[in-house]
Amino acid sequence: MSSLPLLDPSVDHALQLIVTGVSTEETCTTDLAAGPWDFDTRPGYGPGSSMGDVIPTGAPHQGALPAAYRDASEDELEDRIRAAKQTLGDRVVVLGHFYQREEVVRHADYVGDSFQLAQAALDRPEAEAIVFCGVHFMAETADLLSSPDQAVILPNLAAGCSMADMADIDQVEDCWEQLADIYGPLDEQDADGLVPVVPVTYMNSSAAIKGFVGRHGGIVCTSSNAKTVLEWAFARGRRVLFFPDQHLGRNTAKAMGVPLERMPLWNPRKALGGSTPAELEDARVLLWHGFCSVHRRFTTAQIEQARIEHPGVRVIVHPECPMEVVDAADEAGSTAYIRRAIEEATEPTTFAIGTEINLVRRLAAQHPQHEIFCLDPVVCPCSTMYRIHPGYLAWVLEELVAGRTVNRISVAADVAEPARVALERMLAAKPEAASA
Repeated sequence: MSSLPLLDPSVDHALQLIVTGVSTEETCTTDLAAGPWDFDTRPGYGPGSSMGDVIPTGAPHQGALPAAYRDASEDELEDRIRAAKQTLGDRVVVLGHFYQREEVVRHADYVGDSFQLAQAALDRPEAEAIVFCGVHFMAETADLLSSPDQAVILPNLAAGCSMADMADIDQVEDCWEQLADIYGPLDEQDADGLVPVVPVTYMNSSAAIKGFVGRHGGIVCTSSNAKTVLEWAFARGRRVLFFPDQHLGRNTAKAMGVPLERMPLWNPRKALGGSTPAELEDARVLLWHGFCSVHRRFTTAQIEQARIEHPGVRVIVHPECPMEVVDAADEAGSTAYIRRAIEEATEPTTFAIGTEINLVRRLAAQHPQHEIFCLDPVVCPCSTMYRIHPGYLAWVLEELVAGRTVNRISVAADVAEPARVALERMLAAKPEAASA
């Protein structure tokens, strides 16, 4: 038996202690301690989001949650969720993203990143309903990969993603037209069999964007396989249009040897994205002007402070962080990489982790032999992931018990078909070393 103290992984508990003055930790906003239903009727991404994240007109919003769920205690909601899951049995599968609050993750049948969870849904073909505790684009991906008779449910429709929203389909279509004016017909191969540009979208994008990529010979990537996907794209095109996250694209391409001067930023609000025709001709990777507000919070100053306060600290950050942060860290990798690095550390180690705080606190609780802390000392979870509350999970599950399906996410067939093509290309892509 270990004598190490058990850590509380709950970010919500930490926020409540901050609000009541019991804890001296800082938070980006005390509004996070309130129920998300207080904000669901207002446009926006919720407390803790960046002021620069402007939600698109017409973004999904959540209707009122019945008072019975808003007023219930944490223990009451836990009992109701467990009872509903027991009643539903194999008819329902609950998927929980790594960045979800602890009070939700504990009820998940599978926990993982967005694509791992979409794949997990395939392992439960008998489930009539897939309750996806994550954000909107993730539920769309699950709908793309699940069978037509399975209902994918998002407990809170207001749980969107500001990064995914930064690549609007109309803006991307306009970009494609402008690139055709520069490069000529984008589907014509040159003497080397390469097209002028191949579109690559991060998994963190809408189904409409995945459909666009599928129609135009492109592919989807995750933070785990971005290098493999870029190799696939470079084997087919002179250039890559990478969206929506500029940082993942820049960090991955830079590690592959692409010079920064050949990675212009495409700002959809400017003609030619803000570049000259000559710069676009010379480009190797066109980076969309998008980012993750959570990972943009991490700084080199935080890394410097961590090294001062914890000599010998091992700093690992997510590749959605800005380039200078990735360069200053010891390592950069996906959530799967971060988890594996901690699990494989045989000696007690101090880790400073640059990713979403719910995952970091959960890892700290799961591995008490190590000292694990979030690189950003301010308690500020992903504002949209945090919109999924146990109250919403209890509500959608009890509605299923009553024979009603609420908050179903469905992707239109004309979008779903090419989007699946882009996903299938990703699944078929293999690293160069593996295919040699």
